[in-house]
Amino acid sequence: MTALASPVLALGLLAAAFPEIGEAAAQDPHAHHHAPPAEAPPVEAPKPAATDPHAGHAMPPATAPDPHAGHVMPATPAPDPHAGHRMAPAAPPADPHAGHAMPADPHAGHGAPPTGPVGGEPPPPVPTDHAADQIFSPTAMAAARDQLRREHGEMSWATGMLETAEYRPSGDGDGYAWEGRFSYGGDVNRLVLRSEGEGASGDLESAELQVLGSRAIGPYFNLQAGVRQDVEPRPRRTYATVGLEGLAPYWFEVGAAAFLSEKGDLSARFEASYDLRLTQRLILEPRAEADVAFSDDPAVGVGSGVSKLELGLRLRYAITPEFAPYVGVNWDRKLGDTADLARAAGEHASDTRFVVGLRAWF
Repeated sequence: MTALASPVLALGLLAAAFPEIGEAAAQDPHAHHHAPPAEAPPVEAPKPAATDPHAGHAMPPATAPDPHAGHVMPATPAPDPHAGHRMAPAAPPADPHAGHAMPADPHAGHGAPPTGPVGGEPPPPVPTDHAADQIFSPTAMAAARDQLRREHGEMSWATGMLETAEYRPSGDGDGYAWEGRFSYGGDVNRLVLRSEGEGASGDLESAELQVLGSRAIGPYFNLQAGVRQDVEPRPRRTYATVGLEGLAPYWFEVGAAAFLSEKGDLSARFEASYDLRLTQRLILEPRAEADVAFSDDPAVGVGSGVSKLELGLRLRYAITPEFAPYVGVNWDRKLGDTADLARAAGEHASDTRFVVGLRAWF
């Protein structure tokens, strides 16, 4: 026993000094014995692993069986997700206008509306503290104001317009006709000279001259009054004249005049024309004119009623705005008692002619 205890004691001391040796000895009690080599088992060919049908699929995690399955559990309220949290007091509903600038009171700072009629207040005083007066001398400023006054309302200029100057060929005898005006004055008041007439085969059939004073009664119309003197036919007549001319809506140029002769015969004339721009330079102009007599004057071949109607259509080409030749057709007819007087004098009551002429102004 003593002989056996000594090696055991020595082994215990060695295991205490080197624990890893003791652990190895404890795990394999035969580690210090030389065992004969074991015969290796025959090597078998590896079998292919069975294909996992769920390979590549995410599987839900396995859950343990519910120990309370099959038992009737008392209903429990769902846990409050905010339990244990300090909640802020509920805020009032947001103001929909918060952050928006509200319009100011349009009447703020204004007194009560005037009790009198609107526009009845006196005009403000004319300003006298002009900045230019601090730079230029009074003489220079007076000259500048005088020029401005003349250019805007007090300036005068002359204008000439040749509405028609045309030749009218015909187998019965070539004819001609003209209509034009000349005016001088300012924007409001002007002096107007008008003339028109026609002839055939070298004979002057009718011609007249008007001297009129014209005053603007609006931006589009002028009121005219003056004297008309007939050169032909004979005997000559002189008329007091009053009329209105201007630009009607849709750009129609219109005119109307009344004539009272020294014999007391009253008559009237109506005119209208329109410029239809086919292009910037090519313009088609229809024209119409009607004469009306309120009494008979057989000495000059005029009967009461609508005495004459004239229609024309002219196509002109504006080489420049001031110079435009044209071609067209003109038709005129005497009506009623005037037509009877013309036939009695051996004249035609109706006439249609091709025309070629010129329209110009300066």
